[in-house]
Amino acid sequence: MTQSTPETPQHPQNAQRSEAGDARFLSTKTIPPEDRLIFALDVPSVDEAKRLVELLDDAVQFYKVGLELFATGGYFELIEWLVERGNKVFADLKLFDVPETVRSAVRQLRNWPITLTTVHAGSAAILDAACREKGDLRILAVTVLTSLSQEDLRDMGFQADVHSLVLARAKQAVELGCDGVVASGQEARSLRETLGDAPLIVTPGIRPAENRPADDQKRVVTVEQALCNGADYLVVGRPIRNAPDPYQAARQIQETIEGLFL
Repeated sequence: MTQSTPETPQHPQNAQRSEAGDARFLSTKTIPPEDRLIFALDVPSVDEAKRLVELLDDAVQFYKVGLELFATGGYFELIEWLVERGNKVFADLKLFDVPETVRSAVRQLRNWPITLTTVHAGSAAILDAACREKGDLRILAVTVLTSLSQEDLRDMGFQADVHSLVLARAKQAVELGCDGVVASGQEARSLRETLGDAPLIVTPGIRPAENRPADDQKRVVTVEQALCNGADYLVVGRPIRNAPDPYQAARQIQETIEGLFL
């Protein structure tokens, strides 16, 4: 099974050059800069996914493969195809079921060449079951979806504010053995202050500052804001996929990342 290399703390040489926030919170893990961008393959078919991967070529090294492709058939064959190309895979399945079922699912997933996968953070028993079976597979706890606002949480019966809920769930997840969390860049700085440098922070909801489209993502940040708030990886989909030139859109994000870490 292909896994990413161990990450150890180091201080980015260009930390002082950040203009989007306090550069002290830049990730100190030895992740290759080009791996910090994860492109979301949220498309309706394996053929369309492969077309995008080939189009993006060397602009993207890491791919998120989620539920839409899982429902089409050919999901694991696509994962193997990606890994054979030298890419890394984030299987974003957001597991949430009775603990024994999640434990069994993680036991199966760890046999595939997957680097990261996700489990919902709403239950300590579920997270514990996933972590007991993960092996070398890295488990990320999904704290609060970036498509949910404070009003959405109230409608769901949650009394806590978004920020507090994210922090509480993340702290519990890490204590139970999760390798990191999925959270908005708006919470990343507080997460880094609370959790320290070790846990991974993976941030979706990335939108270019100059063009934030109206869509279902509500708690969004720019590339530079997310990284300067402490994110290790950025998950980007529509801003690349819907760009006039997806390759150049991905390269532009990579250049921003390189400017912070190289």
